[in-house]
Amino acid sequence: MGVTTYTLDYSSSVAPSRMFMALIIDSRNLLPKLLPQFVKDVNVIQGDGDAGSIEQVNFNEASSFKYLKHRIDALDKENLICKYTMIEGDPLGDKLESIAYEVKFEATNDGGCLCKMTSNYKTIGDFDVKEEEVKEGRESTIGIYKVVESYLLENPQVYA
Repeated sequence: MGVTTYTLDYSSSVAPSRMFMALIIDSRNLLPKLLPQFVKDVNVIQGDGDAGSIEQVNFNEASSFKYLKHRIDALDKENLICKYTMIEGDPLGDKLESIAYEVKFEATNDGGCLCKMTSNYKTIGDFDVKEEEVKEGRESTIGIYKVVESYLLENPQVYA
């Protein structure tokens, strides 16, 4: 068993508090609304949505995945940091035990933010995670960020 770490930074012209609210706090409501072709629904299946809770994301038929489950490990609303772990679901396949994420939203001088994501892939056995193998997930994440950013720019009153 090994752990492979990858990072992803995304610059946005939207304020960090709004991106955090949209992508972390209210994502269970917003993502099915903005991406109905992929995300069927997001449900808290254990807990109240704070640290220790487990969320299940169910995907539509258009997606190559059926579902995944995340455990929220830490939620720092003041510093705009969320740590969560994918603990079950199709994206893990038979080679990954889990994927732990840390997402941080930092203010930039132009009023926008830098979204920093660190992903730790915990493998089963001697499997090594290669960058090209996580490329699809990274592109999907950037796609979601762009859709949410566009929505927030078009609706400046949302999460203001």
